[in-house]
Amino acid sequence: MDTNFLIAFGLGLVLIYIIGKVMMFPFKWVIKLIVNAVVGAVVLWVVNYFGAIVNFHIPLNPITALTVGFLGVPGIIILIVIQQIIMK
Repeated sequence: MDTNFLIAFGLGLVLIYIIGKVMMFPFKWVIKLIVNAVVGAVVLWVVNYFGAIVNFHIPLNPITALTVGFLGVPGIIILIVIQQIIMK
């Protein structure tokens, strides 16, 4: 085997690995955002469902939806804290 062939083959494998890593980054980010949004929406629904018992409700509007969508469960905690500060 020629050494140029081995070097080209090795560089090709490295290039394929780098391209694969670069292409997977945005996909992982999108998957993480979707999972955060779904988990956050479910937890927001649970908080509103059980919060109705004690007269507590977090309104669903674009700001709360974006907060929950980007942050997930920590976003809901932030919304609950803000709601408690405003109500006092």
